[in-house]
Amino acid sequence: MSHGSEGRPFRLIPVIDLRHGQVVRARAGERDAYAPIDTPLARGSRPADVARGLLDAVGGDRLYVADLDAIMEGRAPDRASLEAVAGACPGVTLWVDAGFSDFPGIERFTALGLGRPVIGSESQLDAALVRTLGNRAVLSLDSRGAERLGPDALHDDAETWPEDVIVMTLARVGTGTGPDLSGVSRAVEAGKGRRIYAAGGVRGPEDVAHLARTGAAGALVASAIHDGRLR
Repeated sequence: MSHGSEGRPFRLIPVIDLRHGQVVRARAGERDAYAPIDTPLARGSRPADVARGLLDAVGGDRLYVADLDAIMEGRAPDRASLEAVAGACPGVTLWVDAGFSDFPGIERFTALGLGRPVIGSESQLDAALVRTLGNRAVLSLDSRGAERLGPDALHDDAETWPEDVIVMTLARVGTGTGPDLSGVSRAVEAGKGRRIYAAGGVRGPEDVAHLARTGAAGALVASAIHDGRLR
């Protein structure tokens, strides 16, 4: 296992993207074009089967779930899929991004006991929800290319960040173009001990080693696991 600059174990966190009750293959953040996944790790695209296949491939006790119907269309979280995944992955904590943008929505989700909410900056109007939740949630600092998504206050003011922060570079997702090392490095420096996770572009062990050297706590990965480059 790789280690970050402070000697902490580097976590690989598998990712599934849900759309219409299936796992889809994410690429470059073009969510409308995502198609049901075809992977050697599972038969079909059922969320529970794909999640189990990913975790069997790399181990770990966390799984990131992006509920694209909730993020894109403002729907309630896909409870049936989340329950199926949780049932198939006992002992695994789900990090769930379902486009949460208000406290009542967070309360309804947490009452289900299906995971820890991820607050995506792209879904926020200001920093209030992140400040209110503190370490009960994970913050995802979302960007697409050079465009930072969501309030500048979330990107610029590390004092608002919880202990777990994802640097989510959507344009790199599923493209095999490499992670945003400079962006991750900046977040590590600004975060002053917070755990920073890279998301988007991780190709294999070499990228993991580079991220570990930046001080990142881990990386969210899907394509490199499905394709056999990380096992």
